[in-house]
Amino acid sequence: MPMMTPIDGDLVCQGVLPLRLAVADEAGVGALTYVNAMTVDVEDYFQVTAFERHVSRASWDRMPHRVEGCVDRILGLFSEHDVKGTFFTLGWIAARYPAMVRRIVTEGHELASHGWEHVRVTEQSLSEFRADVARTKSILEDTGGCPVLGYRAASYSIGERNLWALKVLDDVGYHYSSSIYPIRHDIYGMPGGPRFRFNPRRDSSFLEIPITTLDVVGQKLPCGGGGYFRLFPYALSRWAMRRVNRLDRQSCVFYFHPWEIDPDQPRQRDLRAKTRMRHYLNLHRMEARVGFLLRDFCWGRMDQIFLAGRDFG
Repeated sequence: MPMMTPIDGDLVCQGVLPLRLAVADEAGVGALTYVNAMTVDVEDYFQVTAFERHVSRASWDRMPHRVEGCVDRILGLFSEHDVKGTFFTLGWIAARYPAMVRRIVTEGHELASHGWEHVRVTEQSLSEFRADVARTKSILEDTGGCPVLGYRAASYSIGERNLWALKVLDDVGYHYSSSIYPIRHDIYGMPGGPRFRFNPRRDSSFLEIPITTLDVVGQKLPCGGGGYFRLFPYALSRWAMRRVNRLDRQSCVFYFHPWEIDPDQPRQRDLRAKTRMRHYLNLHRMEARVGFLLRDFCWGRMDQIFLAGRDFG
């Protein structure tokens, strides 16, 4: 990352990063930039929504597991670039890889919840969802030894029809969610939703922090990671995120999965062409592209960017 110093009287204190930083270029001249949120959705390749019809949850323990090796590579990449991020982790994964979870925390990253076993919120009742997010929060906190403040729904499955889920998260003890992608998509999306963080409840400080989009003539275009990042040329993603920083003056939220840097993962058979393309496209390029992102932007944890200054006991 570029060399950074605080501006506007903000101080880097107790690990809290200001949103805006002065970045010194090679000539020592300061330029205004933003700290963006780097996030990882910790799940294995066979747990994705697109494989639900092909790989039953009952068979997960019999599948070759690759998440631990992929997370090891991600932690090494983040360390190389001196980046701290947020790891939204499945409870199912934490129960089987507690040492990996503890390493995430020990190396200075934020541990957050991705639900228990990647069930979409659209497939859950209110009581089922409450039990799921409470159970996951409990095991992550017990394993990581730290408060778990954030949650991300499987496949961004919180939208207009189930905004009640945000109240449940608040009631259970989460402080923010990053579960809305304000785009139009055949599996997820809330195209009418806000582009940037907002308070869904007037009587609470709970935040929803959507995945980043770029406004182009009133249309929201995805630029926050995932399959779109693998599909589009890197230069386009970099341009879009820089525009959000410079024109919207907002921090970006970027995400990817451990399996996306693993081109050697076992191949699932009998997939539809669209599903196969979405999952496997440009996996061999992904790790290098993430490295370019880490080099070209300033990054931090979700909690340190969006919850700075709050006291969590």
